[in-house]
Amino acid sequence: MGTKLFDVIIIGGGQAALAVGYLLTKASLDFILLDDQHEPGGAWLHAWESLRLFSPATLSSLPGIMLQQRDDAGFPHRDDVLPYLRRYEERYQLPVYRPHHVDKVMRDAENNCFLVSDGTYQWRTRAVVSATGTWSHAFTPSYPGQEHFRGKQLHSAQYREPNQFKGQRVLVVGGGNSGAQILAEVAEVANASWVTLSDPVFLPDDVDGRVLFERATARLKGDAEGATVGGIGDIVMVPPVKAARDKGILASTRPFTAFTESGVVWPDGSAEDIDAVIS
Repeated sequence: MGTKLFDVIIIGGGQAALAVGYLLTKASLDFILLDDQHEPGGAWLHAWESLRLFSPATLSSLPGIMLQQRDDAGFPHRDDVLPYLRRYEERYQLPVYRPHHVDKVMRDAENNCFLVSDGTYQWRTRAVVSATGTWSHAFTPSYPGQEHFRGKQLHSAQYREPNQFKGQRVLVVGGGNSGAQILAEVAEVANASWVTLSDPVFLPDDVDGRVLFERATARLKGDAEGATVGGIGDIVMVPPVKAARDKGILASTRPFTAFTESGVVWPDGSAEDIDAVIS
């Protein structure tokens, strides 16, 4: 494999990588996908258990095969997406090699190609598609004293389910959709507060992924009138978030200023003991 020259090498194994692979198959190009996971699913393998898309299956499907969900209520669940991605690989016999964690891409000017390496193996290709996403490079905000905090600190990429925080004092940091959805379920079992830089922006109840897709398309086409609803960071009112709103849970507070060994310091100088911070 190391001496063969491919038309394209795709780095990644999630939905973006698979969609590119489908199109390359249709174009009869010679390619492979290098995925660093041990099984199909990409970032969905690491998503929290209750995660649902906020777009219907018709807008969340990859080219070629429609995503099916187990029930008609709400939108596709994580447990719908994972088997779908596995079936997609199998249906189109995509040449996925795993696990290979690519750590270097170099241009070979002499041979007019790229060299792709995982530290053990090396592949040659005319073109490279990076479809690695951001899940494995999650951003965690930095606060003074963070290294001394004895409680649990984790990113949403590491969050799985709420019961591990049952009865605890928890801060959920971040004003996006992940923060809203995690807060909604953690607040059911814990004393949870939502920490955001500014007041979150909530979309109307009838605005979901379908409407956002239409608005994004309108923006791309330069249709100002059709692009009036919703920004990338606005909160989509999926059922768990709606329920949290109706219970008065979705109020947010401004960020704390520092960590202590046992908790955080708020802007007014008061200290509070905290068990866990999810960002």
